[in-house]
Amino acid sequence: MIFTIHSPPRILFGRGKAALAADEALAFGPRGVVVHGAQAGRAEWLIAALRARGAEVLTLAAPREPLLEDLTAATTAARDHRPDWVLSLGGGAAIDLGKALAAMIPAPGDALDHLEGVGRGLPLTAAPLPFLALPTTAGTGAEVTKNAVIGLRDHGLKISLRDDRMIARVAIVDPALTDGCPRDVTLASGLDAVTQVIEPWLSVKATPYSDAIAAAAIRPGLEALKRLMQAEDPDARDRLAWVSLSGGLALANSGLGAVHGLAGVIGGRIAAPHGAICGALLGPVLAMNRELTGGTARERVDQVCATIADMLGGTAQDAPARLQGWACDQGLPDLRALGVDPAHHDAIAGAALGSSSMKGNPVLPSLVSVRHALAQA
Repeated sequence: MIFTIHSPPRILFGRGKAALAADEALAFGPRGVVVHGAQAGRAEWLIAALRARGAEVLTLAAPREPLLEDLTAATTAARDHRPDWVLSLGGGAAIDLGKALAAMIPAPGDALDHLEGVGRGLPLTAAPLPFLALPTTAGTGAEVTKNAVIGLRDHGLKISLRDDRMIARVAIVDPALTDGCPRDVTLASGLDAVTQVIEPWLSVKATPYSDAIAAAAIRPGLEALKRLMQAEDPDARDRLAWVSLSGGLALANSGLGAVHGLAGVIGGRIAAPHGAICGALLGPVLAMNRELTGGTARERVDQVCATIADMLGGTAQDAPARLQGWACDQGLPDLRALGVDPAHHDAIAGAALGSSSMKGNPVLPSLVSVRHALAQA
């Protein structure tokens, strides 16, 4: 039994913990960059707290899932500021941009030197700046992962900038920051959180550590998301935030699977929320894996399906379809509605089969099986 555990040195979890963010950041120095989402107003309290303590703060927006040109522009602006640290307050887009920014500010070259696949894939030669993350959605778990996902519009791809040192020095998960999150965002990001505890549990790269974190979070994630689709519920927000954090820790240590293998390709082609893409794919990919796997892998898929059946009725066999139907009933769009042209299914399936996430899937599916899952989604 040999494995490595990757996680931030400090994780602060619980309501009220966000109030500690300014002091945590200033422990690394007086000059910083705050990356926020599209609505700058949500970060005003933090920026004010930092400046009240004498910090010199540059603010940058991440209004969309970051593209290479966004990272390049942000890096140029941030280097001129000469920061001691970078802090992201927002959803997965803001956290990914901030994480990549912390890596690129000290780097002698540009991002294409280090991006996987399309770029040169070179290791970082300079240590990233200290990075702090405060998620405002419960979904990606990016606050505890060692990579940042960057879109390349010209190539129709989303690929990673990755380094063990990119993990946040401090991750602050305060579920109060997710209170009142819009219902559609809660649904999409929540399905991503659930996917990110299911896929590490099914992954061929699973470890005892990732198993312990992921398996225990599947049912609470489904329960919390179901409750939040009925009404705002602080306890359900707390639980979903924990599931999201658990998913980030699990995937950082075991990888993902076919859902994210496909979502990475699709996300590079269309401007649709990552969580919505994952949510549309989860049921069909579970059905595909249940059909193709055997032995221990099939037992794990069946355990997931049995949990879904307990929540939504029916049997383990029809659980993937029930999950897909429930998500649709809650307002989740399918892939066609998100902008995926069925004429592109072959190309998407082919590209996804070569993705890093697909290597964690419990079975390497055929092109025909992946294409069928896309059609079902």
